[in-house]
Amino acid sequence: MTSKTMRDNPLFLRNSFPSAGKWGIPFVSKQALPTDDIMLAACSDTRANDSEENKKKGVHFFVDDYRFSGIYDHPDRSLERYCQYAFLLTPDFSTYADMDLWRQLESVGKNRWVGAYWQSKGLTVIPTISWSDSRSFEFCFDGVEQGGTVAVGMIGCKRSRIGFMRGYNEMLERLQPEKIIVFGTPFPEMKGNIVPVDYQSSRKVVR
Repeated sequence: MTSKTMRDNPLFLRNSFPSAGKWGIPFVSKQALPTDDIMLAACSDTRANDSEENKKKGVHFFVDDYRFSGIYDHPDRSLERYCQYAFLLTPDFSTYADMDLWRQLESVGKNRWVGAYWQSKGLTVIPTISWSDSRSFEFCFDGVEQGGTVAVGMIGCKRSRIGFMRGYNEMLERLQPEKIIVFGTPFPEMKGNIVPVDYQSSRKVVR
């Protein structure tokens, strides 16, 4: 591949989708999603040609980053596998407070880019929102349309409950979500139209 070819390659530029905010983060549009009986499966539990029962579920990415890093590097390779499911949460690339801000910003950008890519292929996508400390508020809510359904994960949040709630309340104010899919047990003080999803039940896949 020549340098000119690389320079014009959309997967190098990552500029194929509308963007928002100071940093030009790709934009994920809100989509309608029935939430009366939400079921989720971990991305690590998905399979090619999965069972009809599993295909009724959405796919979450609240697992270690290494398990799904390839969906950003080579998005076309996993598309056929993921498109069989009812909906997808955008990948939860880590935004730890002890990461430099440029790494956190990169994680948010990758989250939204993959979501925009999936939407461009006709898939139903719900943006996963994550944050670290107040410094991340400058970008961690960008690229998400207001008034839609969003998802947050509770894994590990009990160790930093105050910080989590500060970011959660900031998310409510900025994004004004219609519904919040909460993966794990919500804190009692969490406001909003919460749709809880049990962690253990998400591990029960039908084979």
